[in-house]
Amino acid sequence: MKKNYEWKTLIVIPAYNEQGNIKKIVEEIKEVCPEFDYLVVNDGSNDRTVKVLKKEQYHYIDLPVNLGLSGAFNVGMQYAKENAYEAVIQIDADGQHDPKYIKEMVDEMKTGGWDIVIGSRFLNKKRHKSLRMFGNSLISTFGKIVTKKTLTDPTSGMRLYSRRLIREFVRNGHHEPEPHTVVYLMTCGAKVKEIPVTMRDRTEGESYFNMRKASVYMMKVVISILLLHWYHQIQKKTHPEKELDLV
Repeated sequence: MKKNYEWKTLIVIPAYNEQGNIKKIVEEIKEVCPEFDYLVVNDGSNDRTVKVLKKEQYHYIDLPVNLGLSGAFNVGMQYAKENAYEAVIQIDADGQHDPKYIKEMVDEMKTGGWDIVIGSRFLNKKRHKSLRMFGNSLISTFGKIVTKKTLTDPTSGMRLYSRRLIREFVRNGHHEPEPHTVVYLMTCGAKVKEIPVTMRDRTEGESYFNMRKASVYMMKVVISILLLHWYHQIQKKTHPEKELDLV
């Protein structure tokens, strides 16, 4: 995969049972941002996802079992580290994330020296009223309590990570591509920037989240934010030599 863009970036696409979407999103990425590499991580799909990947001769890793989003993403991070990438961005295989914003996010990271660049749906507009958006606001509030900084869209999965965070994800296999990890990394000195994006609805298949699962997810994230903050404070006091410092 030879590219001419000077900031070597890998687009990681975790995919689980996305036979109806994966070709569309990969072809769109190849058309919209051909200067960047991509890697599909087939997360033990039991539909025809891997058959589509083979037929189209896409760049992919086929996991024999389902590891979940975190496991699949960390496989992509390991690949990025081994191949000396400057940055990694996760793009959902359901087409929710629009690839047209990737170059802007990469340019922002390169010029601003950010560790994480997040595509935010709510940087320039208000959240609509719903239980899920209430959960988004709740996570944002607790994140601000812990970090003293505001994330307008903490649940956005469209996040670009710098090289040193690629190394950190690989070194610490417990990190997840989730809001509580972003908040924790911010408390450790990670510099985070949001840019405005518009996200799209899924066109094929079904989302993992229903109302009940979304509610449970939001509460788990809030609890994780508080527990990780408590852990971070204890580490600073008892084992300062082990303190993760990204500054």
